[in-house]
Amino acid sequence: MALDISKPESPGWWLSRLGYALMRERDDEWVTTYRGHRERVPGLDQLREYAEGRAPLPHVPGVDPHQAHEWMRDARTNWTSLVIDSPAERLGVEGFRFGESSEADDDANAIWQENGMDAESDLVHYGALSQRRSFVLVDEDDNGRPRMLHKTARQVAIARDPHDPRKIAAGLYLYRDDWTGSTRATLWTPTEYHDFVTSNEEVVFPLRAARLDSWDAWILPDGTESTGPNKLGVVPLVPFVNRRNRRLDGFAEHEDILPIQNRINLSLINLIAAMKYGAFRQRWAAGLEIGEDPLTGAKIEPFTLDIKSLWTTDDPDVKFGEFSATDLKPYVAAVESAVQDLAAISKTPPHYLIGQVVNVSGDALKAAETGLASKVRSKQREFGESWEQVMRLAFRILGDHRADETDAETIWADSESRTVAELADAAVKKQAAGVPWRQRMEDMRYTPQQIARMEVDRAADAMNATPPTNPIPPQLQGQGPGQPSQDPQQPPQDPRTVIGRGANDANAA
Repeated sequence: MALDISKPESPGWWLSRLGYALMRERDDEWVTTYRGHRERVPGLDQLREYAEGRAPLPHVPGVDPHQAHEWMRDARTNWTSLVIDSPAERLGVEGFRFGESSEADDDANAIWQENGMDAESDLVHYGALSQRRSFVLVDEDDNGRPRMLHKTARQVAIARDPHDPRKIAAGLYLYRDDWTGSTRATLWTPTEYHDFVTSNEEVVFPLRAARLDSWDAWILPDGTESTGPNKLGVVPLVPFVNRRNRRLDGFAEHEDILPIQNRINLSLINLIAAMKYGAFRQRWAAGLEIGEDPLTGAKIEPFTLDIKSLWTTDDPDVKFGEFSATDLKPYVAAVESAVQDLAAISKTPPHYLIGQVVNVSGDALKAAETGLASKVRSKQREFGESWEQVMRLAFRILGDHRADETDAETIWADSESRTVAELADAAVKKQAAGVPWRQRMEDMRYTPQQIARMEVDRAADAMNATPPTNPIPPQLQGQGPGQPSQDPQQPPQDPRTVIGRGANDANAA
């Protein structure tokens, strides 16, 4: 049965609208700028190709790409993956706080560990950096516990409320079911959910048609449609959007350096072409008599062009020479210049790209990583709000009051590179300044779980400590029965013997 998509905000209308947006973003799109220029915006497929090191081969004049495909492919160097990995490897979630508590929430950590989010969160962050955005689907598992699932931008499309962009009006999850060979889709609105299915492997969503002929409602084994109320009251898809300051729906971390990556690939291919065809000095001979094949009349090559061969002749009038080899330094300089541009635009430390760290001080390295650390802190603020929303939805499934907490906080790992000596020295200075012990331990990069174990160990060490040999305070000594009281005008004296001095010396002191 075909789905009606003519009524706005109906299930079929949302399926067609979000499905069309989902499929359209996979391909490149030509847009017109405010000055009337036509520019190509890369699609998700091309962004993934660059991230995985499969950038298109540039055209080199005089080189047939079909003949030189192998070595031209080997000439590509994937710098874009390093631009993505540099901030991604510094994004680590260590826990959550709710309310005024200074400790990490144990229930939130239990939910986090149940879903294996220590590893899954890395996929969420990498997906947002490389594909503009990623999603976490929060629903209820068979045991009534919260379930968190990572979804990609190629699987999920959302529509925001035009009056309040922070609210999601509808969300669509599209995936291929390999067990049945069908394509399925789940649509959520704040009030209900709907499941759809099609047998077509290549799905199409006409935007201006009156109905979807290839899609049907998913039928459950009891013969009813798979639809029902949304118990959460919100769309259970939480977006993680990268660089919203560049584009509201996300901007990939390497999206603005694709032209530089193309320039580097062209320079490297030119370098290899020069090495292949111009590095070996070509030789010439003048005045040499060339023989002919008696059968075909074709000229016979007198010498074999080989790097190991030596040309000789008996004719004293023959002259030999060679052309100069191609200078490769300009090609190398072009690559280095493009890499420096890439480092400046992407805020990637130069020593990450060049790999030359010789006689460089620690302060210089820290200064070189300042831009990257600042960029990571910005992403922690952006992604932290999303993780807090994920955890609120998880507590909403459990019916916990923390679902309505507005002062939740994501605990992130330190984004800067510091040595153990630097952390320990800073902790000592913070102790002198009155910073609490737990905060000092967090600043030393211990996780909330490690800090909790250390608190137990500290309490055990305090209980097992050796008691003092004389537990009576000095000011109370001599106050017992039968002992003379001390003169209140005289300061209390310690009756213990001082090691290294005699009794008379001690009394004199």
